[in-house]
Amino acid sequence: MAVAYLSLGTNIGNKRRHLITAAALLAERVGDILALSDMYETEPWGFESENTFLNAAAELQTTCSPLELLDATRLIEIEMGRIEKSNGAYHDRIIDIDILMYDDLVMQTPRLTIPHPLMHKRPFVMTPLMEIAPDVVHPVFHKTIAELAGL
Repeated sequence: MAVAYLSLGTNIGNKRRHLITAAALLAERVGDILALSDMYETEPWGFESENTFLNAAAELQTTCSPLELLDATRLIEIEMGRIEKSNGAYHDRIIDIDILMYDDLVMQTPRLTIPHPLMHKRPFVMTPLMEIAPDVVHPVFHKTIAELAGL
């Protein structure tokens, strides 16, 4: 079993329902949710939009490999209505599920980089993650989430 940390975000439609649905589908298909942060309203990052985001973080225990987890999260996004992932250009989205960390694994493939390379630069990721995993150590920076969040 592995422990993975995920970031969840949405800024279209019934945002609270989208986050709850995504968390329920993750629990149903991927593994046990060990912790789920509060939902945080945030401004868009990397693009302009009139729609604010709701963001959360989840800790889950899974038997999926990192790439199986990626495939499962992508399928959930598609089923919830998100057809295209951001490829350098960010835009409004029904749901976004990013793998932040997977145990203490460090990997870089064309499909997936773990830990997420921008997580420490994004307050909308770090604030919810700090709530559920302040003492978890980032496997590249060798600092806790609390230290990376500047607390």
